[in-house]
Amino acid sequence: MDLSLDGQHVLVTGGTRGIGRAVVLALAEAGADVVTCHRQDGEAAESLARELKALPGDHHLVKADVGNPEDVARLVEECRTRFGTLDTIVNNAGVISHIPFAELPLEEWRRIVDANLTAPFLVTQKALPLLSPGASVVNIGSRVATVGLPLRAHYTASKAGVIGLSRSLAKELGPRGIRVNVVAPGVIETEEATKLPPEEYEALQQRYRHMTALGRLGLPAEVASVVVFLASAASVYLTGEIIHVDGGI
Repeated sequence: MDLSLDGQHVLVTGGTRGIGRAVVLALAEAGADVVTCHRQDGEAAESLARELKALPGDHHLVKADVGNPEDVARLVEECRTRFGTLDTIVNNAGVISHIPFAELPLEEWRRIVDANLTAPFLVTQKALPLLSPGASVVNIGSRVATVGLPLRAHYTASKAGVIGLSRSLAKELGPRGIRVNVVAPGVIETEEATKLPPEEYEALQQRYRHMTALGRLGLPAEVASVVVFLASAASVYLTGEIIHVDGGI
């Protein structure tokens, strides 16, 4: 199976932390040239820039908020200027909060939906003229989209919307050879999890040892490997699918 991405041009949103960071590095290591974006300057962006500089390829970080249409236009223009075309888009950027539904403000509903659902719409639509025949769009969803969770009605709704958007686009863009799929992680051990107090971190680990078939939290690199597969020629007949990377939760 050939998972080489040599010569590919890729855009990844939200690429400096957690799953997004692992995706950016995995794509670059597979041979792709990667543009990624971040909302805030700081050590996460700086350290990613250093890591990418050590890898072969033409990689760039752009400060942009994909919830802002002007920033999206600027980000896509950066891809056009540097690459001319795009072979893969990974819509990874997203936000979450935990609020009881009865207390959920409309502003927070809109913030979460805009970041998790409207942003993939904006990025994909703006970048559509750059997508080459056979291109792949990978939307990072969530396992909760199909099961729901208390305190996260807004987040769950936004991720369920990503599934609907992706399945419709798979049918609409399929005649152009463009594939659209969803990668839906379960509970992944990102930097935020490891920052918990030791007793909370152990309680989290214990909970998911009992809830998942594989008995542990997932790793960002395990999600990234599926994204690499979907960007590669090995998945050319796969579209409109949801791939759950959740350890059998």
